[in-house]
Amino acid sequence: MTTIPLEPVDAVSITSIVDNVSDMLLVDQGPAKRPSMSGSGAARIPAAFLEGGSIADALKAEHGFSALISITEGDTTHKVLFDAGISPDGVAENMRRLEFTPKDIEAIVLSHGHFDHTTGMDGIAKALGGTAKLPVLIHPEFWIRRRLAIPGRTPMEIPSTSKSALRGAGFEIIEERQPSFLLDGSVLITGEVDRTTDFETGFKIHQAFHNDQWQPDPLVLDDQAVVINVRGKGLVVMTGCGHAGIINIIKYAQKLTDEDKIYAVLGGFHLNGPLFEPIISSVIEAMKAFSPEVLMPGHCTGWRATHAIAAAFPSAFIQGSVGTRLEL
Repeated sequence: MTTIPLEPVDAVSITSIVDNVSDMLLVDQGPAKRPSMSGSGAARIPAAFLEGGSIADALKAEHGFSALISITEGDTTHKVLFDAGISPDGVAENMRRLEFTPKDIEAIVLSHGHFDHTTGMDGIAKALGGTAKLPVLIHPEFWIRRRLAIPGRTPMEIPSTSKSALRGAGFEIIEERQPSFLLDGSVLITGEVDRTTDFETGFKIHQAFHNDQWQPDPLVLDDQAVVINVRGKGLVVMTGCGHAGIINIIKYAQKLTDEDKIYAVLGGFHLNGPLFEPIISSVIEAMKAFSPEVLMPGHCTGWRATHAIAAAFPSAFIQGSVGTRLEL
């Protein structure tokens, strides 16, 4: 494969807009800056049963993922939204609380078609007030109907995103199976990720509706990641769920860019539950070879994997939380 020249940037700031965890007691930690939701400048909402009658308008956590990526090169800063959370208004509301606006977003990347990463497109469209003429980058299999087929239970279909609704809101849908760029070559979207490890074998109970029938779909081929090269530091690799396998994704990022140094890895690593917990130790051993300086697992990583990663990488690990801003 011919390598792709990824233009280095001066700095990148990544703010967690939606994640499974909210923790107002976390303090700043290295590149991680925590939001202040209790200061005099914080917006407040009525609270009839509190003395004083109001409380800070706190950030909301939910089982989903979304992050706002700000890329700085020279005097110019661009903003890209990665994923859109599970509730219709979660992204838009948390952005408001954090004093961001969807009107500053220049593009949206959706990591894959599962609804805990896409439903908040509704609130974004409403916040844009009918002017949602933003490019939305997806993999062609993003639209496919899926379900979870747990042995001994009735299969449960996963809500899928409506193509007509997205287009009707004015979004410009860009479908790419291969790697692609944003912002003059400074943001790389991996497209379909090579599966090369022998332990990241996919989501065994996942099925897709192909050729008028349900078929096994363990690989979730539409899973894609974002890669940014920070000048003098190395690659920042960001996942939504990491269905392709976090080690596969990192190796593919290295292969695409011909850049070995992994600076930061963050997002969902999908190591939760009995199907994935058996590979936690293999993932950690493989991660050690990359020696990342920053590790911030979130969303679907799972508490067992998060604890194991924290123990294995005590200086690199950062506890993720809604509102956390990584200044890389």
